[in-house]
Amino acid sequence: MAASAKKPETSFETAMERLEKIVEEMESGKMLLEDLLVRYEEGMKLVKVCQDRLAHAEQKIQIITRDHAGKTSVKDFAAAEPPIASSAADSMEEKDNDDVRLF
Repeated sequence: MAASAKKPETSFETAMERLEKIVEEMESGKMLLEDLLVRYEEGMKLVKVCQDRLAHAEQKIQIITRDHAGKTSVKDFAAAEPPIASSAADSMEEKDNDDVRLF
């Protein structure tokens, strides 16, 4: 009975920790060129792992927003407007439409 030796997926945090160690080793100036190339290749694979994990997380993130009527809507993270731009537009709209202001 042959067991499948599938390598477990590396977490974002684990990949980042290893990447930081690789950078420290490479910056030490005590490695041979061949070792530097091996570490560089490993580091590039870890960067890919991190990018993949971030892209996957971004797909899962959703932002809950409320419109002016108080209705709640759900938007994908990538489709959401930056809060600064939308709040500035909201402020301008409120100034034109509201007669009573608290501040």
